[in-house]
Formats: sequence, structure tokens, C-alpha cells
Amino acid sequence: MDPLEVTFLGTGDAFGHGGRFQPCVLVRTSGSSFLLDCGASAMISFQRFAIDPNSVGLILLSHLHGDHFGGLPFFILDAQLHSKRTEPLVVAGPRGTLTRLVRAMELMFPGSTGVERAFTLEVAELDPGETWRRGQVRVTPFEVVHPSGDQALALRISCQERTIAYTGDTEWTGSLIPASKGADLLIAESYFYEKPIKYHLNYSTVRDRLQELKPKRTILTHFSQDMLDHLDSVDLECAWDGMTVSI
Repeated sequence: MDPLEVTFLGTGDAFGHGGRFQPCVLVRTSGSSFLLDCGASAMISFQRFAIDPNSVGLILLSHLHGDHFGGLPFFILDAQLHSKRTEPLVVAGPRGTLTRLVRAMELMFPGSTGVERAFTLEVAELDPGETWRRGQVRVTPFEVVHPSGDQALALRISCQERTIAYTGDTEWTGSLIPASKGADLLIAESYFYEKPIKYHLNYSTVRDRLQELKPKRTILTHFSQDMLDHLDSVDLECAWDGMTVSI
């Protein structure tokens, strides 16, 4: 059974605290690679860590805040103008993804959505509780609590007999339990150390709820300066930009 290789391309918050990039996780499989979120700094991460964007065939979005999907216009334009992509690209996210992506591209690069591409771009929209499949990747979304203009999702992804649970951004909600239970890896937001921030998870909550979540392994990410200031007091794994693990 081939392992999955997980590389954290961005582990910071929306504001770049600690000099960290915005949320973006690369999962390499035996056949291809996919992303979990694509923050506005994603293409800088690809360059910094010498990753070929054309190796990514699928981008999964938890929600539509700029630090989680704002890198997509740049990814798509790089595919057209620099990386010379020819293989299809699939983007899957919550309802509203197609409309928000078109608006973002036209806002930042007017006319860019009308340019002919050498590759096909497919946008799929996910519904909570309904498993979506693409190749060897199966994704089950769960609704979470994080107002972002459209629905926010936690994602449970199965591939190569491994399961990754990804909280995205959310305050504590019961849907995280079925999303995470028994997962080989839980990638959990830990925005603050113990201060309760509406619509976000903190370290204290994740730690105290692990007996309910029951993942085999947990790695924390999406750190504010407050969380960075307390890393020495954290007894769970914490991601950093460029960190790679196998599951």
C-alpha cells in the first residue's frame, strides 16, 4: 500500500504572521497530486519549494475566503502563460465556487476568463454529506460554521486506502466528529492558543475534543501570532511551511 505524502505549502493565517504563507496543502499520490485550499500566496509557495504546478490535477476548497482560494486566479494564469499546462485541471469546492472564481479572476485580471486555454478547467460544487469522486480521490464534505459568503466545509478525503480529514476554518461544531473519526491524519485549524475566537478553532478546543474526533494523527495549522507565541506550550504536532509527512 503506497503512502500519501503531505506537504504543507502554507501554514499561516490571512495576514502572514510569522512570515508564513496562507493555507495550502499538497497531497502527492502514486498517480498525481491534489491541493487542499489554495491561498493567495500559493504560487510563491510552489516556487519556494520547487514544486511543478502541472503535477496538481485537482484543487479542493474548504471555503471561499481569499486566504483559502485567492491563489486560484494566479494558478490558472500561470498554467496558461508560464507552466504551459495541457492536462485537465479540476477545482472542487462549496456551492458558489464557480461564480466566485469567475468574479475573482475578472476583478484582478479583466478579460482573463475569456482567454482560450490549452487545458480544460472543470469546476465541481460539493454538497454536504454527498461523496464526490474523481479518479482515486473520494471527498465527503461536512458543513461547518464559518461565514464566508457561501457555505464552508470540512473535508474528508480518501485515497490509496488512507483518509485525511481537513477542518478548514470553523468554530467547534459536531460535524467535525464524523469528518475526522478514524482518519489517518487530521489537519486541524488552530488559529489561537486558547482565546475563543468566533468562527475559528483554537488549540485548547482541538486538544480537549480529540477523544471525540479520534484521528490516528493530528497536525495543527493556520496559526495567528498568538498561536505562534505559544508553540512551546503545545503538545500536538504543528506544521510549518515546507513540512512533509507520509501517512
